[in-house]
Amino acid sequence: MTNEEDRNPQFYICNCFTTDNIFLEDYKLHVRFLSEQQFRLDYEALLGRLGCVTEQQFEDVLNKISREVDRRRRLGVMSAERAAAIKDVYQPLHPHVYHLQDSYLAPKFRQIVEYCRSRDTSEEGLLDLLEEEAAVRVYRFPVFEKNFCEELVEELEHFEQSSAPKGRPNTMNHYGILLNELGFDEGFITPLRERYLHPLTSLLYPDCGGRCLDSHKAFVVKYDMDEDLDLSYHFDNAEVTLNVSLGKDFTEGNLYFGDMKQVPLSETECSEVEHKVTEGLLHRGQHMHGALPISSGQRWNLIIWMRASQERNKLCPMCNKRPTLVEGEGFADGFTKHSDAPLNASCVLT
Repeated sequence: MTNEEDRNPQFYICNCFTTDNIFLEDYKLHVRFLSEQQFRLDYEALLGRLGCVTEQQFEDVLNKISREVDRRRRLGVMSAERAAAIKDVYQPLHPHVYHLQDSYLAPKFRQIVEYCRSRDTSEEGLLDLLEEEAAVRVYRFPVFEKNFCEELVEELEHFEQSSAPKGRPNTMNHYGILLNELGFDEGFITPLRERYLHPLTSLLYPDCGGRCLDSHKAFVVKYDMDEDLDLSYHFDNAEVTLNVSLGKDFTEGNLYFGDMKQVPLSETECSEVEHKVTEGLLHRGQHMHGALPISSGQRWNLIIWMRASQERNKLCPMCNKRPTLVEGEGFADGFTKHSDAPLNASCVLT
């Protein structure tokens, strides 16, 4: 790989993006779709037990899958078109929030980062500065100042109410904003990942690519009494995830964590974790988790899926196979054509 490619690599998606992990909301089920014959063999009996009992209901499922597959195939082009349109027509309410500044960050977070950057660092010393949750290797710490969270939510609401085009983050969240389309990547999310989060992930998750994170997908999700209330049990398309509660006023809606994705739910004991405004929860992307329903108010969360191409180039976390690469836009799904490091088996199996 040339020096220029090192600095600006081409990122890819795995071909499984159009076939795997399609979420059927009515049945709280992730499915794989290659053909109708395969799908009926694999899922018709299971869907029947979940309430899909008539042929019309099954046809409705097939139609939803067809629409979702079509959306995924056109996603890169449509996202680029939306980003261009947003840049042309949208006038930000708070332009300064698009550019990360130290003053936005909680003093405790800055202290943690400074410790991680110092010479005499250790995982044990870092853990003394973090709150470790009952869920294994899930850590809580303050990320932003409250006034910054309020201004960011105001900016997001302003965008939401505008006429600019909007794309949803994924099949599980109907209400949210893709931050790369809005213009947050270059000035905010990338420096946050590279300068502030990388020192933490290097110490906490070296076995899961935490030392070599080189891309991300960042989005905001919204929970409201008249919209999405909760989030079903799932894992992320990430090596490491940061989930920050931005506000506003809400009750209930805690997160819960199970085991890694290889462990069946029936063999898992889940741990509930309170999510407080301004604070972030850092966890492994393959750690199964969900969000309980809010009982009042409205909640906004910033989600950053951080990815390490050295890990995922060997094994796609979504299909558990060596990835078949398809060109994508921007960071795509974090795959590259080059892999110089062996797969960390401990990250996959623990």
